[in-house]
Amino acid sequence: MKKISKPLGGYAPFYQSYMDKVPDDGNLLQHLINIEAETENLVSKLSDTQLHYRYSDGKWTIKDILVHLADCERIFIYRATRIARGDKTDLPGFDENLFAANANANKRNIRDILRELKAFRASSLIFIESLEEDVFNRTGTANGYPMSVGLLVNHIYGHHQHHLAIIKEKYLVA
Repeated sequence: MKKISKPLGGYAPFYQSYMDKVPDDGNLLQHLINIEAETENLVSKLSDTQLHYRYSDGKWTIKDILVHLADCERIFIYRATRIARGDKTDLPGFDENLFAANANANKRNIRDILRELKAFRASSLIFIESLEEDVFNRTGTANGYPMSVGLLVNHIYGHHQHHLAIIKEKYLVA
């Protein structure tokens, strides 16, 4: 499996907490496979009550989080694709709360949500695997911030790990 390095800098400071969650062993593709499987194993066993639980007013449910992960993966891979293909257009940002409010995640079946997340991950893996090593250093901007293809593909894992930790710490406490 292709080795993909974690970027060491050159990105906006708010990405740092996500990059801190990415192992520095070059095995990004395997980590993306593993975390998707871990997430599916964890949430597929939960009851509807657990899947719809909010630990505080205004917080998302587990279903909301999972659809958020799928939506973000779409966006991160789209950005990575544009930059990988040499597009220097400043790509727009997005309002994650607006997306969540309009996704109807809590009306969806958990199997369908997990199937969607799995499909996007499979597609992301194929795309990432197809990239030549030098492409990971290509840069562009999104929402006014500089970013590289390498940052975006590593961010998928760091972002997923961030939300998986929140599910474990805030939603599945005894």
